[in-house]
Amino acid sequence: MGLIDRFDNLWTRLGNFWQELPALFVYDPAAPMLFNTQVFLLFFLLFMGGYLFLAGRKPLRVGYVTLFSLFFYYKSSGLFFLLLIASTLIDFFIGRAMGKSEDPKQRRRWLVLSLLANLGILGYFKYTNFLIDTLNLLLHEPLSPANIFLPVGISFFTFQTMSYTIDVYRGKLKPVDNLMDFAFYVTFFPQLVAGPIVRAADFLPQIRQDARVTREDLGLGLLLITTGLFKKAVISDYIAANFVDRVFEAPALYSGFENLMGVYGYALQIYCDFSGYSDMAIGIGLLLGYRLPLNFRSPYQSASIREFWRRWHISLSTWLRDYLYISLGGNR
Repeated sequence: MGLIDRFDNLWTRLGNFWQELPALFVYDPAAPMLFNTQVFLLFFLLFMGGYLFLAGRKPLRVGYVTLFSLFFYYKSSGLFFLLLIASTLIDFFIGRAMGKSEDPKQRRRWLVLSLLANLGILGYFKYTNFLIDTLNLLLHEPLSPANIFLPVGISFFTFQTMSYTIDVYRGKLKPVDNLMDFAFYVTFFPQLVAGPIVRAADFLPQIRQDARVTREDLGLGLLLITTGLFKKAVISDYIAANFVDRVFEAPALYSGFENLMGVYGYALQIYCDFSGYSDMAIGIGLLLGYRLPLNFRSPYQSASIREFWRRWHISLSTWLRDYLYISLGGNR
């Protein structure tokens, strides 16, 4: 190939790149942006360039991260990012209203409004078709399933905003006055779609401080990102595609031992998938100067169901304990 041909080939590739570039900023339902995708790596590297420049400028840093988090959620879920914004605004203003009121009954009404809004949204997207399927067992003329798509991570950001309003109602937390700080807390992209669930009392003070990353944070963050990516992309996805899915789709074609291994393989698959995302979230958080809670602690080494519950999805189990179990009269 001559020099002119090589130049023409390079020019053609550059032209194709610039034509395809706008598509990178548009949500693609067939290829949502998740941690283990090339498009996330591209945008994350670009994001880090700006973040390092703004790390010492708190207002700009908070706004920059919040905007990227909303863009990340848009690339993951499309127009459902508007639902995330609505959820953020609802609980921000309800929290402020509770903070301004000294009337216990009025504060309780604001809390009920927050719970109804959050649980109503969550219930509609997650349980409408389950309710329809249940009713169809009783009806002579079955209802058609609703055409509902589940927004990515809706349980996580719903539980986060609910915990905030509950803590404000209980007097354990002062309401946030800065909307951007609250939006940062709700939308923080490392933990937005797969956890861990973050408490406002633990995370909001970090937003107000300087985002400093030590050598230890950098090393641990990179290690967690690497191990999390290995768990998700190498172990979980490989086991699912090459063994577990095949066994579950046609169990009669496999021996009893292979079916048993399929069950064990599925247990390993869901652990590596879920904990892999959590590891990457914690690692990315450390690179940005924020600490997220541990979410898994070797759950399959548990000696009992009780111990397993304390080791598996720790942020969810403690959330249910603090905001549901104790509220219903459980052990304090």
